[in-house]
Amino acid sequence: MALGKDYATQECSIASALEVIGERWTLLVIRDAFYGVRRYNDFLVHLGIPRAVLASRLQALTAQGILEKRRYQESPPRDEYVLTDRGIALWPTLRALGVWGREQLTHRKLRIFRHADCGTELGPFSECPACGTVVAVPDVEIVPGPDLNRDPADPVSRALLKPKRLLQPVDADAA
Repeated sequence: MALGKDYATQECSIASALEVIGERWTLLVIRDAFYGVRRYNDFLVHLGIPRAVLASRLQALTAQGILEKRRYQESPPRDEYVLTDRGIALWPTLRALGVWGREQLTHRKLRIFRHADCGTELGPFSECPACGTVVAVPDVEIVPGPDLNRDPADPVSRALLKPKRLLQPVDADAA
């Protein structure tokens, strides 16, 4: 039996969510947006995604209210993509999926997520063991883990070798 193209017959909130974020590249685009990637070309070079696929994913995520398209340059017109509150609400899902992937599949610590205020590594649910609180996304600092490639080819990956808070724009030009 062939797999259908959607989950229209499913009465399930997971199926509804998969209609929006279940495509192969979509969660990686969202992940990069949390890392501070905002510009089309930066998504393109960091993900290695085909142009048409990226354009389609950005358009769909914008239409769903997960990303907001903002003009940052008038001549020539250029836009960036920023997570909305709806998109930021996906953080626990991405965090849990990343922890699961590391613990169950890769066993590699590529990135470390810390509470920016105290420097403590976050638990699997974005909780700070030292402070006893769930850390808000803007207060999460991302740093390279011991298994991360220290000599990446693309400028976005090089920029992400420096500690930074989630959601702060990546400056790939400075890398």
